Amino acid sequence: MVFYIFRRFVNYFFLSMIATCLAYIVSSLALDPAAKYYGRNPQPSQQTIENILNGLGVNPDVPVLQRLWDWLVNIVVHGSLGTGVNGVSIGDQIISRAGVSLRLLLIGSLIGAIVGVTLGVWGAVRQYKLSDQVVTYGSYLIFATPTFVIGVLLMIGATALNGAAGMQLITFTGEYSAGLTGSWGELALDRGIHLLLPTIALVLIGAAGYSRYQRSVMLDVLSADFIRTARAKGRSRNSALVRHGVRVALIPMSTFFAYSFGTLVSGSIMLEIVFSFHGMGEFALNAISQNDINAVAGTTLFVAILILFSSTLSEVLYAALDPRVRN
Repeated sequence: MVFYIFRRFVNYFFLSMIATCLAYIVSSLALDPAAKYYGRNPQPSQQTIENILNGLGVNPDVPVLQRLWDWLVNIVVHGSLGTGVNGVSIGDQIISRAGVSLRLLLIGSLIGAIVGVTLGVWGAVRQYKLSDQVVTYGSYLIFATPTFVIGVLLMIGATALNGAAGMQLITFTGEYSAGLTGSWGELALDRGIHLLLPTIALVLIGAAGYSRYQRSVMLDVLSADFIRTARAKGRSRNSALVRHGVRVALIPMSTFFAYSFGTLVSGSIMLEIVFSFHGMGEFALNAISQNDINAVAGTTLFVAILILFSSTLSEVLYAALDPRVRN
């Protein structure tokens, strides 16, 4: 099992590096970092602009493969992702923003996965009954609703709740209340209140996707021969479903969860903008709008590392659920 996990980790590592290199090349060809300086008044001289671009390592006159090599060497030798167009280290910006996104994504994605898997199993067991129909139509409604609309609707609901209560029960702008002082518990509670609405939005979106996927997989499992065999050996319906059916149905979900979690960074861009969370989603959007090649490549590397570790975790779960992999 250890060799199997290690081999899969190595495969994911090389795929992550290829994706990062391709992102650097594509962003270098598509973005124009010099455009930031052409509109200034007074406009810097061409030599000054070239010196700035050389300092950032994004001068388009240098072959893109050479720039990519220098960027990779800088990461390996100096542990640096370069400097952004704002003059701040990309690594420092990612560190400050990654914590914001991970707090949001970890809580929301884990709860969404648990709720979605539970609803998917429940819907498969009670196929075409009222509860299954409610979950199905609710999931499709969430699918059809843009992420930012879900966020705005939650904010409207929270505002109405605050008005009905006559006090500020739920605060939803920013990661924390500016200027708030107090004990560690009070500060943690404040951050938790600010996390509430974006977390609910992520849970709704995640649960809708997981429930549909889990329901489909579970329906295939329910018709499998080993379920009928377990029932024939005297197991009750619930025992056969829980002990054998759910475990088998969770195997493909481990892979689905890994890639869903890794790509949530891009999916959280709208939520971070709506709720004024300064995380990796907002950072990626700003990097593209500012023609910041190093920031785009650094963001891609961050997402690739997330997918690398989440994919490795999925392989561990896969091996734990399927004994054949451990052999």
